Amino acid sequence: MSFILALDQGTTSSRALVFDHDGNVRGLAQKEFRQIFPEPGLVEHDAEEIWASQLGVAVEAVARAGLSAADIAAIGITNQRETTVVWDRRTGKPIHNAIVWQDRRTAAECDRIKGLGLEATFRAKTGLVLDPYFSGTKLAWLLDHLPGARARAEAGELAFGTIDSWLVWNLTGGERHLTDASNASRTLLFNIHEGNWDQELLQLLRIPPAILPEVVSSSQVYGETAARFFAARVPISGIAGDQQAALFGQLCDRPGMVKNTYGTGCFMLMQTGEHPVLSERNLLTTVACRLGNRTEYALEGSVFVAGAAVQWLRDGLGIIRSAEEVEALAASVPDSGGVYLVPAFAGLGAPHWDPYARGTLLGITRGTTAGHIARATLESIAFQTADLLEAMESDAATPLAELRVDGGATANNLLMQFQADLLGVPVVRPRVRETTALGAAYLAGLAIGYWQDRKELGQLWQAEKTFTPAADPARMAELRHNWSRAIERSKGWVQP
Repeated sequence: MSFILALDQGTTSSRALVFDHDGNVRGLAQKEFRQIFPEPGLVEHDAEEIWASQLGVAVEAVARAGLSAADIAAIGITNQRETTVVWDRRTGKPIHNAIVWQDRRTAAECDRIKGLGLEATFRAKTGLVLDPYFSGTKLAWLLDHLPGARARAEAGELAFGTIDSWLVWNLTGGERHLTDASNASRTLLFNIHEGNWDQELLQLLRIPPAILPEVVSSSQVYGETAARFFAARVPISGIAGDQQAALFGQLCDRPGMVKNTYGTGCFMLMQTGEHPVLSERNLLTTVACRLGNRTEYALEGSVFVAGAAVQWLRDGLGIIRSAEEVEALAASVPDSGGVYLVPAFAGLGAPHWDPYARGTLLGITRGTTAGHIARATLESIAFQTADLLEAMESDAATPLAELRVDGGATANNLLMQFQADLLGVPVVRPRVRETTALGAAYLAGLAIGYWQDRKELGQLWQAEKTFTPAADPARMAELRHNWSRAIERSKGWVQP
């Protein structure tokens, strides 16, 4: 009997999971790594620490499953998407810390490009808005600010990649420099209609083509792990950005199906099939996956801070000792007591796209307790999700039937029930909640025939719990109205 190993490289931790043929988790390991904040609004990671942690948990997960590398049929990779790494092709060493997707250092550069009237060009070709969130301006910043970097890039000495590229490069011992179409579509450099790096966009951002990875399918055999890492050389055969992987893992394979992942951020994707839907409500159009010659698309809304707000309660305020304690603390009060937290710690994502917004805590009175703040924190995650869904339904002209959810915060029943109440539709939590890693495993397994097709995968998905709306709609509408007022007060706090 063989198994699939999924590497789930996230924003705050590296994880590895071993799945069996029924989609069950047989082994899991996780390790957090450092978050580096050089200045307010700047977020970095040590790429070598990411690689070391990811390799470590991969070995540990296989061991915890009671297996050896010989039992692993293939490896799938899913990753935090827009985080940007540049490394030396000869030594394999990064030339700078990875610049994380949350980082805001290129806000002024995005404003400059918008001032030139070029935003429509980027949007039409990439499906993205001009925002520091994406990789392209981060890469340009590295080439502009590190001495000699641009000349070295033009000479072919440097390699750029998102975290999937960095992991594949290291896993194969430097043999392969590639990225899949879902990750490529998050760079501001990739034409999602033509399916390749766009020469005009490269010129506008002054990116040498020699630094870019090859763009490949989300499900094919890319190579094998170098012999020194495992006792056997294991095929690497699936890659997708974390949110696209979750869409695949949730079996949202028909247009109109929607999933929301509750992790460090919150990410809602609606499958739109083989035709990209361009948003009129500031959502993103992105590649969902590329399977052979078939490209599927999705509408996406991104919330920058969701679970990270709970981490802030733990690490910043110290009002909880672990993230798991937040539900009990929030449940200690019947409601938020009129308190609203807008967790714009790194600006606001969709549908607002304000890199100058900052976190705002409103409605505090002398009677406000830690319980009220905890509840407001959880509710902020649901409010931001409701904003995304409203925009998505408008763009797609399709009302939502149900919301499939995944990610660590979905274990919080209070949050899930409030989300259902706020949206007015059922919120469905699957039996296997590790759908991001599961999506990567499915992509890897399909490439080698471990699973035959998506129909077979569809038989594996099962709901664990459905949260049905139970609150007064008028009360929910009032809360949404006050949330919108709070959002407006957070905008534009930092001066450009």
